[in-house]
Amino acid sequence: MALLPILQYPDPRLHKVAKSVVSVTEQTRKLIKDMAETMYAAPGVGLAATQVDVHERIVVIDVSEEHNDLKVLINPVLLNAEGEEESEEGCLSVPGIYEKVTRAEKVIVKALDENGKEFKLEADGLLAVCIQHEMDHLQGRVFVEHLSHLKQTRIRAKLKKQRRETL
Repeated sequence: MALLPILQYPDPRLHKVAKSVVSVTEQTRKLIKDMAETMYAAPGVGLAATQVDVHERIVVIDVSEEHNDLKVLINPVLLNAEGEEESEEGCLSVPGIYEKVTRAEKVIVKALDENGKEFKLEADGLLAVCIQHEMDHLQGRVFVEHLSHLKQTRIRAKLKKQRRETL
């Protein structure tokens, strides 16, 4: 397994729309393992392939405290979304930035697992937020793009300053 470099906002590659996975192969499973290792090391609770510059519809999520409940969603499709909830989100591609975002409270998603088997998942709470957040990445959207133009401008300026300070 290997740690993968995570693209940082506003990298234009974060805006590429991911393509569907045609077949789940050993290469796909290796990518999933590398993505999971990268997510845990970051540390984060979710990672989309887009964030590691692989533009395929693959997401890994683990919202458990023990980091022992990895969920893999390949070619996820949102079947249903209910309610509305505002919660604070962060993103491995937007380090150090946390903002409130409104999303569906409950979702049902259909996807393939790491063996190519289709399943449905009903989720609420943090898992529902995480699924929607990561699926946004697959559409080329970063969570800060749910915010006002003014907040986005401030975030870009803050990130630019952080990068200068670390060089």
